[in-house]
Amino acid sequence: MKLKKPYFWKKKNFISFLLLPFSLITLTLNFRKIFLNKKTFKIKSICVGNIYVGGTGKTTLSIKLYEILKKNFKVVFIKKKYFDQLDERNLLNSHGEVISNFERTDSLLKAQNKNFDVAILDDGLQEKKINYNLSIVCFNSSYGLGNSFLLPAGPLRENISELTNYDAVFINGEKRNKILTDNIKNFNKNIFYTNYYPLNLNKFNRKKKYLFFCGIGNPHEFENTLKKFNFQIVEKIVFPDHYDIKKSEIDKIKKKAKEKNLEIITTEKDFERLSDKNKRNIKFLKVELRIKNLNKFLKFLKEKI
Repeated sequence: MKLKKPYFWKKKNFISFLLLPFSLITLTLNFRKIFLNKKTFKIKSICVGNIYVGGTGKTTLSIKLYEILKKNFKVVFIKKKYFDQLDERNLLNSHGEVISNFERTDSLLKAQNKNFDVAILDDGLQEKKINYNLSIVCFNSSYGLGNSFLLPAGPLRENISELTNYDAVFINGEKRNKILTDNIKNFNKNIFYTNYYPLNLNKFNRKKKYLFFCGIGNPHEFENTLKKFNFQIVEKIVFPDHYDIKKSEIDKIKKKAKEKNLEIITTEKDFERLSDKNKRNIKFLKVELRIKNLNKFLKFLKEKI
């Protein structure tokens, strides 16, 4: 979904209340999904998704789960085929095999026939036709619940009360959000915390000044990570999530950086979207998601898989 989150999604205001009647459409669609027949597969399945639109760390958590599970299982990623999400498929593919069809059920059947033990689905919690062995909801601590309204009045795909139907919740981000945590605890007690840790800091001279650009769901978290590790950010350019950055826009970025004597840095996901020519003189920060209460999660995971 290529979008920049509207301001009224952050806090309740006139516009969000004006759009509130349209949220009944989202509520009705969600209610109808309850009555769908669910299909069970022989292959174990883990679905990593969200109920807050975009920028919650689904892909990086999927990769982390893959790294944990591949030691004992034959694991595959499943990503529904969206033409504007090739960057995420490429990122997943750099870690393991990816099966991508228009229907997740087709992908699961293919994974099962190829004798994989576990399938990790990056996104798909709103796919109610599948019985998952483990369902995980991701939130970002900076965004929280936004104004807590359903789409389009707010950023939520489902009411927070639906967390009772999922197995675990991950809260990603540098900042602790007590209000978010307390709200989640009312509906789900299996809460785990993560943050990003850079893996290639040695490739950067942090005494220099930087321009960063990105087109991801949560640019604020990327900026928070850069600041945490003492990058001197002078300029920032933010595009919508999954935005296909044009050559002319990259040229402008490079021109601005040259004029101000700045180094250019972006995310790995954004870097994957660039052509080889556009990648020149641009570096990406490679990060991994670290689970703070890892031992607790490993015990939890063992019970499910």
